[in-house]
Amino acid sequence: MSNGLKLPKYSIGVGDRFAHQAKAQLQACILAAEADVEVVPVWNKSNREHTIIGSEPSSTRAAADAAVKALHWTKPYFCDADHINLTTVDRFLPACDFYTIDVADLIGKAAEPSTVDAFVKRHAELQGEIHIEGIEKPLSITGEFLRGVANKFLAAIQHAAAIYRKIESSKGRENFITEVSMDETDSPQTPAELLIILAAAADESIPLATIAPKCSGRFNKGVDYVGDVTKFASEFALDVAAIAHAVKQYGLPRELKLSVHSGSDKFSIYPPIHETITRFNAGVHLKTAGTTWLEELIGLAEADGDGLALAQDIYAQAYQHREELCAPYASVIDIEPAKLPPPQEIERWDSERFTATLRHDPSNALYNSSVRQLLHVGFKVAAKMGSTYLDMLEANEAIIARNVTENLFKRHIVPVFLGKSS
Repeated sequence: MSNGLKLPKYSIGVGDRFAHQAKAQLQACILAAEADVEVVPVWNKSNREHTIIGSEPSSTRAAADAAVKALHWTKPYFCDADHINLTTVDRFLPACDFYTIDVADLIGKAAEPSTVDAFVKRHAELQGEIHIEGIEKPLSITGEFLRGVANKFLAAIQHAAAIYRKIESSKGRENFITEVSMDETDSPQTPAELLIILAAAADESIPLATIAPKCSGRFNKGVDYVGDVTKFASEFALDVAAIAHAVKQYGLPRELKLSVHSGSDKFSIYPPIHETITRFNAGVHLKTAGTTWLEELIGLAEADGDGLALAQDIYAQAYQHREELCAPYASVIDIEPAKLPPPQEIERWDSERFTATLRHDPSNALYNSSVRQLLHVGFKVAAKMGSTYLDMLEANEAIIARNVTENLFKRHIVPVFLGKSS
């Protein structure tokens, strides 16, 4: 980990839950470089995922370092302490150089009235009509609106600052990347709210590299975006413009960019994301996670024999424990129980039928988004299998790696960063 870390313009968060696919994921970034675009990997894993799997952040770092060495990668790369807070950050400090500070739970907690008063007084420039380059209509912010937004978000930003300073005291100011996440909340933030949030972050001297607001629509795990794509495109462009304005107005880091959480498999919004970052010459961080775990299952099923049998067993156990597995993810999945085949039926499927059902290819009539979402949250089943699952990954490394690389490059990097259909 080098001093004075900067996050490049284009970056992709890659989840590697069982720390076996780092080389395959990095290979996708190498393919991007061969296509003349730099997309750097950020290996992300949350405290919840580490707890479920029984791993430590050091294993993510070790896998990333080994992949970088094996594939002779000379560009930047990072390990992300994903969705950390004050109580969970400590275990990540030795291994990570990217911190996603999650303050969604603090949104709506009333700030001290004196803090709100001081913020409103300090930011007279945030009242009235605010003209932002790239936006036709100015943002109109009343004093009442400014005060309401400050009251809603200042406590969250102050908490983010406390977490940031804890990390800084351990690692030093320029030795890590800082992201603030506000996506796991009920309501999306408007561009005007985002601008006010960024002013508050600047007041707290948080050197933001990325920020993850909540966007409109649903970002369900492992499946496509659900919502109005045109509305998303407009909001995304407004947010990018608001960030550019805040960077100039408040001296925030020049590399500050949007981070799109649960960004894997959101195929319908990739074209407007690419169009917007091209139009504004902006960066973006696309955070993916469970899509790689699903490619492991697809690879095992493709391998047939024992691999297919294990994938079928994982589905059977996930089906049996579906309520328990789905509960923590209820807000980010939409599973139709009637569309979940009973395990006895899946036991009769051949390799081709299983992979066609699970692979995210909406043009295939066999594709089943409910099965895909259940297995997306069902990684706990594989974790409990321990060496049985890990040994099978190693025995089928080549076929799994091919699927992981192809999925990450063709279905994610190509449409988002190269602007081509996958």
